[in-house]
Amino acid sequence: MQHKYLPLIVAAALSAMSVSAQASGYRFGSQSVAGQGTADANGAEANDASTIFYNPAGLSRLEGTQISAGATVVVPHSTYNDTGSTHFTGAPTGGTAAKDYAPDAVTAPSLYISKKLDDKWAVGLGLFVPYGAKLDYGNTWNGRYALSNIKLEAITLNPSVSWKLNQHHAFGFGIDAEFMKAELGQAVDVPGSIAALSSGAGAAQGAVLIKQIAALGGNPALLRTAGDAHGSNDGKDWGWGFNLGYLFTLDDNTRFGLAYRSSVSHQLKGSTVWDFSQVTTDPIVNKVLQAASHKANSAALVSLRTPETLSANVFHQFDSKWAGMADVTFSRHNRMGDLDIQFPGTGEGNEVIRQQWKNTVRVSLGGNYAYSENLTLRAGVAYDESPVKSAELTHPALPDSDRMQYSFGANWKLSPRSSIDLGYSFLDFKDAKLNYTNNCNPLQTTCTGNGETTRGVYQTHLSLIGIAYNYKF
Repeated sequence: MQHKYLPLIVAAALSAMSVSAQASGYRFGSQSVAGQGTADANGAEANDASTIFYNPAGLSRLEGTQISAGATVVVPHSTYNDTGSTHFTGAPTGGTAAKDYAPDAVTAPSLYISKKLDDKWAVGLGLFVPYGAKLDYGNTWNGRYALSNIKLEAITLNPSVSWKLNQHHAFGFGIDAEFMKAELGQAVDVPGSIAALSSGAGAAQGAVLIKQIAALGGNPALLRTAGDAHGSNDGKDWGWGFNLGYLFTLDDNTRFGLAYRSSVSHQLKGSTVWDFSQVTTDPIVNKVLQAASHKANSAALVSLRTPETLSANVFHQFDSKWAGMADVTFSRHNRMGDLDIQFPGTGEGNEVIRQQWKNTVRVSLGGNYAYSENLTLRAGVAYDESPVKSAELTHPALPDSDRMQYSFGANWKLSPRSSIDLGYSFLDFKDAKLNYTNNCNPLQTTCTGNGETTRGVYQTHLSLIGIAYNYKF
């Protein structure tokens, strides 16, 4: 008998959307409060230091030294309705309904600093959160064999430089230093494995297990009341990438931008800890079950690459009051095929997570209205595709779906040098259906997995509230 477990490291690869992120796939989505106010349609606006993220060529438009420091609070609301999750044996998993699994709120900071060196050169530094996820379903919910909890944190340092060729053409380049950290927990299907070994082809192996327990002085009768074991994991890694930008200024009122952000390769390394202490009330039974499962505390490893993005955007000042902007962003999510998770130094087979993501497009439109000399109002709308192809390829760590974003915001000048940005966004997700089956079951010795099928429907919407302070030296 071999009980297997989906390790933490897959969380880093699956964490894409969760209910605490904004953009589809990996991207958190909101990297600037000013951008949030226009649904991130402002790539060609280049109005403050956050252009480091959207298009580093925009640094050429900023005077002096500028700082923009902000935070976005994500307030999720999500419900899950189970429609028949099962053990690998086909029996219902039972358990409790998923409730309060999303956090009340999650905060993501951002910081951008720009400095103009001369008429040609400008430099900057950005710090932002590209990915994030936090879910805690508890150890007893219907889908516990797929996931009990997940937490992903990532932060990127992005030093950048811009070179202005002439009044029409500017170029930008940045380096991305990305730190990723993840934690994950999952139940181990001991009850399902015992049931499978109670009759049929597994009966002989089950009989051997009973003899081992009795020989050590344990109580084999407790196998009938055995509960789940549990595994917990953590992992972290630094990865490196780059971003490029080009800004074409047609005239004082119109400009076009192109921006590219590369993929980042990660070798996420972590540890795995197993807990069989609560499976039964008999420590001998628990010890035999853990030994039979071949579960030993060990390392965990997976290689993954985040998707690169390519954006095209435009900004136009219609008159002294009104400005419009638009952005189209292509994300190469098809890099995410099946994930192959390894357990170095053990005899455990790899865990294969079927993903097979598709590439996606995000389209956003936004506008500014100069209400007064000190107050500018913003608004925007966006449609964002999910990279997940189907319910059969949707995992509880990633209940992702297409969504609409509706945003508005404002910039209030406190003085000629300082201002405050405010932003609010509402994201409405399509229902996300799950019908995910792990193709490896606990009795197989060449691979890892509980063999569970998780079936259900997520209904999710998010509110994002942002505030930022800007200062010009």
